Amino acid sequence: MQVYLVGGAVRDEQLGLPVKERDWCVVGATPTEMKAAGYRQVGKDFPVFLHPDTGEEYALARTERKTAAAINAIAQDTDGNLVDPYGGVADIRDRILRHVSDAFVEDPVRVLRVARFAARFASLGFVIAPETLSLMRRITANGEIDALVPDRVWKETELALLGRDSRVYFETLRECGALEVLFPEIDRLFGVPQPQQWHPEIDTGVHVMMVLDQADKLSPDLEVRFAALVHDLGKGTTRKHSLPSHPGHERRGVKLIRRMAERLPVPNACRDLGILVSEYHTHCHRAFELRAATILRMLEATDAFRRPRRFEQFLLTCEADARGRKGLEDRHYTQVDLLRGALAAATTVDAAAIATRHEGKAIGNAIRRERLAAVEAFRAGFQPTP
Repeated sequence: MQVYLVGGAVRDEQLGLPVKERDWCVVGATPTEMKAAGYRQVGKDFPVFLHPDTGEEYALARTERKTAAAINAIAQDTDGNLVDPYGGVADIRDRILRHVSDAFVEDPVRVLRVARFAARFASLGFVIAPETLSLMRRITANGEIDALVPDRVWKETELALLGRDSRVYFETLRECGALEVLFPEIDRLFGVPQPQQWHPEIDTGVHVMMVLDQADKLSPDLEVRFAALVHDLGKGTTRKHSLPSHPGHERRGVKLIRRMAERLPVPNACRDLGILVSEYHTHCHRAFELRAATILRMLEATDAFRRPRRFEQFLLTCEADARGRKGLEDRHYTQVDLLRGALAAATTVDAAAIATRHEGKAIGNAIRRERLAAVEAFRAGFQPTP
């Protein structure tokens, strides 16, 4: 029996990156022998076994079906020697993502994975090999992308959003035609103009990718990054005679986010934050123009008093939106300071004490009056940080 380290662990070692998990390939053993050695089988079609001590996965090498090689693209034996039948080490050195056989086209989920790896390793200078990108386009053109189950689409997308340079994932899908199939609401944003006064980058799709960049920097939260991705979906349905303005895009975006969440298993927390940002991000941008009463209504509508953490996520996404514009990436977004302060001021109102002095509906009215007074006092004394 021979054991080889395979998969991402070998790649990451070659790149000098920390190895988070290790997968192994076993040559010359049977399922019976693995079980006798204490390994626990977790797969039936292609047996995978868990090591009795480490819990790491050990897969039996196979040559049947779609796999021509007995081991993964690059493997490392127990002495540290590399087995590299496809020139993978050279591709790692040259920063190229390349498929290893024509069997690549037999599983459309590989299009998503290549896009995800392109994003994950973009900062290291990796690019997709032209022939691999060509196969990705063929898979899309043949309609095989349409057959992907929603769970697989969302899982790869979620992993991309949680990783680095997630915009590259969506840009890669667009380059091979898959974005139009899987995320038509996002794809149609490209080429849609916006007022240059507020959006020097003009193109809405480019803007959304820039917002996603900023969200990646501001927060590790999946909810924030998803909301950044979908905050302007309504602009893709603006009628031509209104362009480059987008009246009513906020509410139109809410409907599109709901449809996307019905089509894909988007977590409720992502959907709900996306809806809030879509509907109220322009309120946030205009915070200094709003009266205290309007600010309070916004705090109430976003459920800021009961869900302050989500309101903070809302503010971070709005900040990403404001900074996701050409030449404005590093500006200080003072609106969030105003709204954070307004919420803090309103929260100082002692609702329990007020309840002892009033009854029924009068309690809520009294709480609201005092919160409004607190917001007004804060608003009057607020001095923006330069």
